[in-house]
Amino acid sequence: MKIRLKDAADFVGGVVIGNPELEISNIAKIEDAKEGDITFLYLPAYQKYLNTTKASAVLISPEFEKTRTNISYIEVKNPNVAIQKFIITFLKPSFVINGIDPSASVDPSAFLGKNVGIGKNVVISAGCSIGYNTMVYHNTVIMEKVKIGNECLIYPNVSIREKCELGNNVIVHSNTVIGSDGFGYVPNSKGEYEKVPQIGNVILEDDVELGSNVSIDRAAFGSTILKKGVKIDNLVQIAHNVVIGEHTAVAAQAGISGSTKIGKNCMIAGQAGFVGHIEIADQSIIGAQSGVSKSITKPGKYRGAPAQDMAQQLRLEAQIRNIPALVEKIKKLEEKIASLEQKIS
Repeated sequence: MKIRLKDAADFVGGVVIGNPELEISNIAKIEDAKEGDITFLYLPAYQKYLNTTKASAVLISPEFEKTRTNISYIEVKNPNVAIQKFIITFLKPSFVINGIDPSASVDPSAFLGKNVGIGKNVVISAGCSIGYNTMVYHNTVIMEKVKIGNECLIYPNVSIREKCELGNNVIVHSNTVIGSDGFGYVPNSKGEYEKVPQIGNVILEDDVELGSNVSIDRAAFGSTILKKGVKIDNLVQIAHNVVIGEHTAVAAQAGISGSTKIGKNCMIAGQAGFVGHIEIADQSIIGAQSGVSKSITKPGKYRGAPAQDMAQQLRLEAQIRNIPALVEKIKKLEEKIASLEQKIS
């Protein structure tokens, strides 16, 4: 990457303050940047690095003072968005496998599209279909009749169980399991748990990304579905027959129980937990470590265990912190009342 500051400013819709002919060749964090790098400043917490950064240029929002004269700036409304645009355009990692590694096991009945790359020790079973420009990295196992779309990236050590379906532009990070059996058991007359066969599948629509060590259970019947644009962080459990709506994001260590339906454009923070068979409204925000025990029917912010309106829960939490002081106050009032009663008697 080499680009003049003037061209960079035009690219992100910013204004140059300083040398428009300056060439930048890399992007770096403000505290780590070196000469020739461009960095960015959009959070007040990082303003302290502006006076010491060795970057040649800074993407900066209008509210920050441009105190240094020995570096150049691109003033832009949202530096965070601008830097992401730079990364996607100029520094997007390229993960390319050329052809099929000799150690891979590809069933003759599998269909592989143009420019598919298959890494070392990959297993592709009978009846599978993989679209063009998809890369399947080392030690991944794809079982029978799996369908994978175009331009997908499957990192090492992924397991995709039979009959699951992935759309286009899907990214799956290492050690994730798609289509493991749902947690389905029925106690018999002896109190022993008997396994209920899980005969459904998992469907990931276009532009879904799964982090590492994600577990998505196949449906008991029908499909567990992650709709278009869903983003799942590491270490998330999604149980059988769950449906997650378009462009919803789920952070690490969240758990969603069976047959729960999450709306579109929701944000679920880390370690949130959901009971089964409930529905969550579109555009809901669920705070970290929340326990969602019933359906949420209105968009909003929710927090706590059990989860409730965030503003109400914060007020309740503040009141709980005041309980020791209130207990002491009540104790003193009781002593005062007792003293008054003695005087009256």
